This record gives sequence, C-alpha cells and structure tokens, in this order.
Amino acid sequence: MVFAVEEINSDPHLLPNLTLGYLAADTCLAESTTLSTALTMVTGLQVSRAGDGCQSAPAVPVIIGDARSSSSMVIADTLGVFDVPMVSYMASCVCLSNSVKYPRFFRTMPSDALQARAMAKLLQLLGWSWVGLVSADDDFGRFAIQILTEELRGTGVCVAYHQVVPKGYAKEKLKSMVETIKRSSARVVVTFIIGQDAKALMEEVVHQNITDKQWLANDAWVTLAAVSAAQNIPSLAGTLGFALRKADMPGLALGKSIYADVAQLRATYNVYKAVYAIAHAIKDMLACLPGSGLLINGQCPDVMNFHPYELSQYIGRVNFTTPLGEQLYFDENGDPPASFDILNWHVTPQGKVEFVNIGYFVSSEGSGGRFHIDMDRVIWGGGQGDRVPVSICSTPCPAGTRKAVQKGRPECCFDCVRCPGGEISNETGSVDCIRCPARFWSDSDNTVCLPQQVDFLSHNDIMGIILSIVSVAGAIMTAGTLTTFLYYRNTPLVRANNSEVSFMLLVSLKLCFLCALAFIGRPVAWSCALRHTLFGISFVLCISCLLSRTVVVLVAFRSTLPGENLMRYFGPAQQRLGISFCTLVQVLICVLWLVLAPPQPAERGVRENRGPKIVLECDVGSVVGFGLVLGYIGFLACLCLLLAFLARKLPDNFNEAKLITFSMLIFCAVWVAFVPAYISSPGKYTVAVEIFAILASSYGLLLCIFAPKCFILLLRPERNTKKHLMAR
Repeated sequence: MVFAVEEINSDPHLLPNLTLGYLAADTCLAESTTLSTALTMVTGLQVSRAGDGCQSAPAVPVIIGDARSSSSMVIADTLGVFDVPMVSYMASCVCLSNSVKYPRFFRTMPSDALQARAMAKLLQLLGWSWVGLVSADDDFGRFAIQILTEELRGTGVCVAYHQVVPKGYAKEKLKSMVETIKRSSARVVVTFIIGQDAKALMEEVVHQNITDKQWLANDAWVTLAAVSAAQNIPSLAGTLGFALRKADMPGLALGKSIYADVAQLRATYNVYKAVYAIAHAIKDMLACLPGSGLLINGQCPDVMNFHPYELSQYIGRVNFTTPLGEQLYFDENGDPPASFDILNWHVTPQGKVEFVNIGYFVSSEGSGGRFHIDMDRVIWGGGQGDRVPVSICSTPCPAGTRKAVQKGRPECCFDCVRCPGGEISNETGSVDCIRCPARFWSDSDNTVCLPQQVDFLSHNDIMGIILSIVSVAGAIMTAGTLTTFLYYRNTPLVRANNSEVSFMLLVSLKLCFLCALAFIGRPVAWSCALRHTLFGISFVLCISCLLSRTVVVLVAFRSTLPGENLMRYFGPAQQRLGISFCTLVQVLICVLWLVLAPPQPAERGVRENRGPKIVLECDVGSVVGFGLVLGYIGFLACLCLLLAFLARKLPDNFNEAKLITFSMLIFCAVWVAFVPAYISSPGKYTVAVEIFAILASSYGLLLCIFAPKCFILLLRPERNTKKHLMAR
C-alpha cells in the first residue's frame, strides 16, 4: 500500500498538486480489533501521515481492507451507517456481493462464486466425480462450499464428505477430520480454507502420512510458503490450485510476510489495485465540471471537504487500466472482473516446490468464463506422476449395461445392471437403456439392435426335412398297399373286407400323409387355406370309411332274428352314399369357413433364450370354423371307436373290429395329447407338433388296419382262401 501511495504521489499526471496520505493498523486477525481500529480511523481520532501543511478531511474517508471476509462484513455493517466506503483486497465471500446490505463495499478480490465455478469446471474436465470437501469454519468457507455444491448439481460430480476445519485447531478434532479424509475412497480433496487453516490441516495430514490424495487448493494457500515447506512435499506434491493473476511490480521490495512474497505478487497486487482505484476515483472527482457526467446529485463535490458517500459514488464508477496493463472496474455489486492462474506444485531437483502456471480461468464481460489447462505440463498428486488420478465412487458401466443408483448413496455410487432383452446401451456410463425399434432385438451383449429373425418351419430345416421324409414315406407305403390290394383284388381276403371301401380308405390315408407337406414352408394365403381344409376333409373321409365298415360288420352279425334282412340297407351303394354324406358335411363346413373368415398368414412374437422371434404362422381366422372342423373329426372318431368296441368280439376272420378299435384308440390318444403339446410349443414347433399328430395318427391307421392283411397277402398266401376264412 505504501509503495502504491508513493508511486501515485510521484506521478505528475494522475493527481497533480494533491498528495495522498494514509493510516495503517494491524487487525491481529480479530474482529474486535479490526472494528475498533476502523472506527478510530473514520472518526478522525488519529493523525494521518500526510506530511506537514497537508490539507485534508479530519476523518479517513475510505478504508482498504480487511483481508478476511468475516472482518470485512463486520466493518461494512458498521461503517455503512457513516456511508464510508471500503475496498477489500482479499475478502472473497459470496455474501459480500450484496449491494443492498453492503452498498459501500468494493473489492479487488474476485468473489468465491467465480473460483467455485472454476473448480467445478476443473472437476468435470478431469472426470473427478467423487470428491471430498474441506472448508473453513466461517462465512467464507460456508458460502464457498454452498456455491460449489450448487455448481456441481446435475454435473455428475458427487461429494463423498464435507469436513470443516475447527476453530482453534483442536488436535482431536483435526485428527478425526484427517482420518475421515484418509479413509475415504475419494482421491481428490477440494479446499476452501485460509492460510492458517491450511497450515494446521497439512501438519496433521503429514503426521498421518497421507500421500495418495490429489489436493485442489483455493487461492488463499496455493502459494503460501508456510504450507509448501519441505516437510509437506510428500503429501502435497502435484497440488493443483487457483491463484490470482500474478503481476510483477518493478521497484517493490517487501519483508517476509504471508501477503508479501515478491516472487508471487498476487494478493499484494490486489492491494496495489485498491489504492489505484481510490486514486482514480479522486481524479474523477477533481475532473468534475458543471454539465459533465461526473456530477453527484447535480453538483461537483469539494475535493477538500467531501463526504465519504460522494467518494463511494466515484469508486463505483471507475474504469481504468493499471500501470501494469490490467483493466479494472466494479460491477453493480462492487465486484471486479475475475482472472485466475491455475498453478501446479512441481518439485525441483533441489527438493523445493515450484509453482508452475499450467493454465488460466477468466471470467469477465463477454468472455463467458474461458478455461484453459495445458495437460502435458501437469504433475499429478497422490504419487500419480503424469497419470491423471482416478477419483470415482463406482467404475463406469460398460456398454450393454446401465447405472442403478445404490440406495441411500449419491448418484455417483451405482451398480451396473445389464439391459433387459430388447434394449441396448452402446456407450460407457449409460444412465438408461434404449429400446430397440420394432422388428429389431438386442444382441447377446445388449449393445446392438439386430433385425429379428423371421421363423417358420422351412423345407431347409432339419426338422422340416425329417417330417417331409416321414410324410412322403407314409404316402409311398400307402401307395404300395393300394397297389397290393389292387393286385389281389379278386382274392377272398380283399373281397371279404369290401375292396371298394378299402380302396377309398387307402386313398384318404394317402391324402392325410400328403396334407402334412402343406404345413411345411413359408405361410401364404393359399397354403394356409389348403393345409387346414385338406387336413379336415382327408381325415373325415378316412374315418367315414372306417365307420362304414364297422357299421356293416356290426349289422351283419347282430341281426339274428329269422327273416331279418337288414343288410339290404347297407349295400355298397348305401355305403358310398353314407361316406359321401359324412364327407360332404365337412366340405360344407370348410367352404363356409373359407368364405366367411379364411385362415391367413400372420406374425407372432415368441420369446426364446436368445430373444423373441417373429414367427410366421397361419392364423385360423375363425376359431369357430376351426373348432367345428376338429370337433366334427372328433365326433366321427368317437362314434367309430364306440361301434368298433361293440363289435370287438365278433369272429376275427370275418371282420377287423379289434384292429379298428385299436387304431381309433391310437388316433384319439394322439389328438388328445396334441392339444397341450400344441399350446406349450414355441414358435415353429407348434406347426411341427401338428404335423407329428397328423403323421402319427395316419401311420396308426395304416399299420393297424392294413399291415395284418398285407402280411397274409404277401407272406401267408395259404391263408388267403375262402375255406380258411370260413373256418369258424
């Protein structure tokens, strides 16, 4: 301050013919001393050191100070009654940026809000999402931490703990506080403390041998020689911090003081700017002329007898460039533009700390808060060297998973939950999974959406090939049986079993085998209509033939009264008519079904282990129509089974009631088991179950009814005689 006053007084252009004087007092870091000294100054009870013959106001019209925010608040509250302005060079509390409560307060020290904003930006830039906070036990610390936490809200940076440096530096409290820092998994410690707090704190940090933390220092201690002493280097090497912009003031030589390190003229430069701000306010007061823009309440003040309020008005208006080339002005809250250097503690070969400038943060009009850091020049703390320390609560979730916040913990502490089927996350640290669009499904890693597989029973599938072979084999066996019966059509065995009905039965069985092929392949409109109608008509024709044969045999051997001739009602023509009528009913049902609500190709989603597939199938169209087709087949089958059961004890050589009974039991058992198997089968396997039921029942009828006859025709021809058939 003295240096700045003398420099101004020796400047012939700034305040010509006017000499500045001053009073200086030590606050002893106590609010009571600070306030009493300030009151003594402004009430004029002390003589200024302005020299003999100096004409000035009897009271001090402006105060430069205090260094601490808490003391500045006390002075500003009290001196506000007297309208005395004050310009602080170190008070940085956000609370002082209140022009209503502190209308006469100005400062050349930027508000903590700007430094807190810069710290928040640095934490985000370096990916430090899990940090500890340490603050002073005063308004400076409380307001700084409040601003910092507000700046961090919504940025993904979480606070692991918040410790307050106790007043008086009680050893047990300091020990407990540092133990919390040591135990925490947070590698980064952000501080808002004054120099004395930092000195006491770091003594305990060194005592507990904490060397794995990255310290982020505020401007109050980042260049403090007492903290950067050699014994603290193992714990604090690599510290990052924000400092006021450094300035070189030629000709200045100071004693040893925490505010007067010539190598780091930072807080010192703020004092220099405060003095020059007052000088320029007085210069503007001297330059006031009627009609100029420098009037106060419509008139120019008397510079030799002005009121402190008038000087306050001129201080608020100053806008000048310091001799060192920096622009200075105050906003509506009395705050100056902010600019910080970003310092990094390097250790020299001599074992001393070197404060290396690695970047800057500037917050001024039009700049929007410019931030720059040279990462290549940084030496990191915690023994990391050139590797950026990692300070996270949870490892970032890999692609294919999402974050799930742990209950009762900050959002930075989370578990990684795999995305459910049909959803993906394709980048690290995803908060939510993204649902795949329609007709797409996630891959096994849940990182990519792939087109859903369209599934149907194809001729190229192994299952489709097997079923096709079995179906064709059945048709060939039926054709072979038909050929055999045609060849032996005039023999007693074939004639005794009504050869015409046998031929119709074999033709219907062949259709049953072949209709299974219509169920294989990509469903289209015509194949859907064909498969169900061909299936329904073929089986009705087959069962009608069996029913006709069973009825004929039953009537022939049950008509025991003399003169009865019931067989005249069950001749070949009547049998053909009955078979045709039964089949025609099914044909009519199928025609109505196809006209009113025919089966159509449809898509159905089916979930499997690897995700759902789009299954192409034939929708029945009308459940009633499909039910009538199956119900009619079931009715004829049950009727045939009942009649065959009644005729089971008739002479075996003349009828096949037992064989029909057994074949119908197989038929009914297959289709009863078909229902639950069909319902529970996924995807294309529903069609496979239906084909299996068709083939199983067809083979049952073919083998049970015709295998014994073919055995006699081909291997036991001696039994194919009328005498043998009439033996019983």
